[in-house]
Amino acid sequence: MTILVAYVPRPEGQAALDKGIEIAKRRQERLMVVNAGPGGSSEDASLADVQDCERVEQLLVDSGVSAEFKKFVRGKSAVEELEAVVESQSVSLVVIGLRSRSKVGKLIMGSVAQDILMSVPCPVLAVKAG
Repeated sequence: MTILVAYVPRPEGQAALDKGIEIAKRRQERLMVVNAGPGGSSEDASLADVQDCERVEQLLVDSGVSAEFKKFVRGKSAVEELEAVVESQSVSLVVIGLRSRSKVGKLIMGSVAQDILMSVPCPVLAVKAG
């Protein structure tokens, strides 16, 4: 089985990555870290740059778990890319990070997080950055 981490280069993405590594070690499962976005002409803050990709790949090597890092910029949304990975792999768990929100914002999760929760058929663990 595979644990899938939805990674963004922000504190909540790091929290999801850390938790994914922890669970993969405990369960002795494979870990796949995915950073995805539609791309295009405008800068997308959810896409990891070269330095961040290298840092994540080194963290995975140092973790000692069987892991891989994939970055998708194919015109699809992050949710579509994650759905495709879940469909093509034997995924036991998806780990996502959540941002801190205002009192009103706490009533509603972020749209990407909500879309992931509603669309993937496996369990989803949402973690917050410390």
